[in-house]
Amino acid sequence: MKRNSGNVRQSLYSEVTDRVIAELEAGRLPWVQPWEASACGCALPENGVTGRRYSGINILILWAAVMERGYGVQRWLTFRQA
Repeated sequence: MKRNSGNVRQSLYSEVTDRVIAELEAGRLPWVQPWEASACGCALPENGVTGRRYSGINILILWAAVMERGYGVQRWLTFRQA
């Protein structure tokens, strides 16, 4: 069954909005470097196969994943690439 891309996109936007609101409620500005630099190699995330840098909201989503999970690199794959 094919998922409705509109619902998937809305879910993603809701998730990002909820994260930003949680950071603001905790007294942090998520667009200003509130993190400890050593906990995040906060270079721009890039695709591990093509080398293309991610842009827009994808940067915030991927930075959040790095900080939450402690990943050591900013190279990512799409589902199909994996």
